[in-house]
Amino acid sequence: MPLFGKKDSTKKSKKDSKEQEKSPSVEDKYDMKDVLGTGAFSQVRLAQSKEDPSVMFAIKIIDKKALKGKEDSLENEIKVLRSFRLKHPNIVQLLETYEDKTRVYLVMELVTGGELFDRIVEKGSYTEKDAADLMRQVLEAVDYMHDQGVVHRDLKPENLLYYSPDEDSKIMISDFGLSKMEDSGIMATACGTPGYVAPEVLAQKPYGKAVDVWSIGVISYILLCGYPPFYDENDANLFAQILKGEFEFDSPYWDDISDSAKDFIRQLMMVDVDRRFTCKQALGHPWISGNAASSKNIHGTVSEQLKKNFAKSRWRQLMHAIAMVHKMQRLALCTSNSMDIDDKKCSAIQENDADNGSNQLTSPQVSTTTD
Repeated sequence: MPLFGKKDSTKKSKKDSKEQEKSPSVEDKYDMKDVLGTGAFSQVRLAQSKEDPSVMFAIKIIDKKALKGKEDSLENEIKVLRSFRLKHPNIVQLLETYEDKTRVYLVMELVTGGELFDRIVEKGSYTEKDAADLMRQVLEAVDYMHDQGVVHRDLKPENLLYYSPDEDSKIMISDFGLSKMEDSGIMATACGTPGYVAPEVLAQKPYGKAVDVWSIGVISYILLCGYPPFYDENDANLFAQILKGEFEFDSPYWDDISDSAKDFIRQLMMVDVDRRFTCKQALGHPWISGNAASSKNIHGTVSEQLKKNFAKSRWRQLMHAIAMVHKMQRLALCTSNSMDIDDKKCSAIQENDADNGSNQLTSPQVSTTTD
């Protein structure tokens, strides 16, 4: 059934219509349980299978009214996950979709281990090797996506979730709302999350898979020090830093980090797209595939910076995220004449941005107080 009540171009007989009306609803197959999380446009509920009560799922419930005007983001997410059958151990699976008059329901694989940064803060010990193992899993999943012709376009810590609370849990990539299939047209829209977005996106140039690699480089940087590579109170200055690729390995935060780790990050965060590593090249780097990653415990400094830079009051997160979204949307409008029609629909706003406020950051060099 087409989502959001869109008419199917295929003519259906009255018999087909009656069969469609009798199709089971989400309530017929699942018992809704606790609320797992909420966003600007949706709510995620724990759900129990009525057929097998021992099996649990996560159901993302989207309010159609709240999502009005942004339907294409959801349609695109479903299209990507369905069309390419992105079945990878480190990608959250979309299992089924349902729709009624007011809501859309996405039945997803249940992941219960929490967000990436939260787990690191909670750990008693954390090393470069731990960070390298996390990035290896992310790279393998993104490399698989790229082989399938899919570009995620919004890789960030909030979209990296642990599968379970187990100590050795794998990491999972979620949220394909801004993903794009490479063969669907030129990508030129300024979308994504400020701070993790690649220079070529801000430069309003056509771009491709390399934007995901840049984002992985930014995440790797944060995993090793606890603060972002680019920061400025002024958004224009922030974008200028990213465009130039200006970042440092500041002392004392990077004093105990290996040269191999720093080289790995430099290779992923090359402004020159032609020189930037691919996922396959990154997977072959000694810091990922060899024994170059240090075993020294860096938990103290990293967790301190993560708490300082990524734990802000929710209302400040929301206000800053909205302001940044407006800037990104205006930037996208400036390039509308050079975009393909489908890509004009790409929206910079994501519910995780408003809910988690990943853009409200502080610099380790600036003295700030958390709320």
